[in-house]
Amino acid sequence: MKAFWTYTLARFAVLAVVFAIVWFAAPIWFERTEIVNIFVLLVSLVISSVISIFLLAGLRARLAEDVHARAERMTARIEESRRAEDID
Repeated sequence: MKAFWTYTLARFAVLAVVFAIVWFAAPIWFERTEIVNIFVLLVSLVISSVISIFLLAGLRARLAEDVHARAERMTARIEESRRAEDID
């Protein structure tokens, strides 16, 4: 579970940094309006997603390993329960 929270917080951190950069750069080209604010958010989401693909690859791999290990443990418990039911 630690890998999940680490990856999630890293994604939010990347989004926050990119949002701040785009937010402060937007007035150079556009006047502040509600539409521009939504546009800034959408652009920040896209840019941070692309950055996260490359920057957070190690954390994502660790998260995938953690999820895979949990799934294997759950499958083993289910199989153990099936075997116990067959014996009765």
